[in-house]
This record gives sequence, C-alpha cells and structure tokens, in this order.
Amino acid sequence: MTNYIGEYACKVDSKGRVMMPAGLLKQFPADLRERFVINRSIFQRCLVLYPMDLWNETAGDLSKLNRFNRDNDAFIRQFTNGAFGVDVDATNRILLPKRLLDYATIKSDLVMVANLNKIEIWSAESYDSVTGSYDPDSFAQLAEKVMGNLGNSGLDL
Repeated sequence: MTNYIGEYACKVDSKGRVMMPAGLLKQFPADLRERFVINRSIFQRCLVLYPMDLWNETAGDLSKLNRFNRDNDAFIRQFTNGAFGVDVDATNRILLPKRLLDYATIKSDLVMVANLNKIEIWSAESYDSVTGSYDPDSFAQLAEKVMGNLGNSGLDL
C-alpha cells in the first residue's frame, strides 16, 4: 500500500467540484487514480478520501465483524453512512457531495492533506485552527506516549 505526502490548498466551485492537485494525483499508482471513496472522518470534522484499495481493505475488515452484535452493527452503519464513490473526471476534478461539504464546513477554500495512506480534506479555516495551535512541547509528549513503546523498531524520526 502506498503512502502519500503533501499539503495542497484548493478551491471548491459552486457545483462542489474540486481539482485534484497534480502533485498529489501523480503519487497514486495509475490503477488508483480514477476512483476514490470519500467519507467523514471519525475523529475530526473533515473528510477522508480513500484510494479504492484502502477502502476495499477497510470494508473487508468491517465485513468480518459480527453484525448480530449491536455495537458492531451500529458502528458499521455510522461509518459507512455518507460514504460516496467519486470519479476523477477528464479535467482531474472530483465532485464532493453537498452533505459531506456541509459536515466538514467547507464553503470554498479547502486543504487536501496527505495522511500516510489516505487524504484528509479540511475546510481551510478548520485546518488552520487545528494546525495553528501546534505546540512543540505537547507534540513531543504525544510522540513519547504514542511512539515511545515501540522498542527498538528501527524507526528513526
């Protein structure tokens, strides 16, 4: 599975279309450049653009959950509610559904942020608010908490 990098400022037109940044699109393998799934983020008020291989893997994991367990059933319903397949058109645009634009409070300016194997889509204002509160000391504490127990994994950040 491919990991992506970059942060791209974009604009949504009046019909909800946004141009996929060339620098981002060319990072995708050729067979993954034409169709994506877009959904709400679980933890942030932003959207997540899944390459089809990752969406299929995620859906496969979800399909292994026991649907006779109410929590599993509720999670699957909530997670997949609002997921849309989006195609990249001939001019490299995707259509962001109004329902999802409203959820993420995206009006015009947005930011596409590569987040390892998927892409987050934020309203520019929300993204600036989240990243503008960056505190190096808090991040260092979070890094220690999250990454500090990996042992000698060979990971060198």
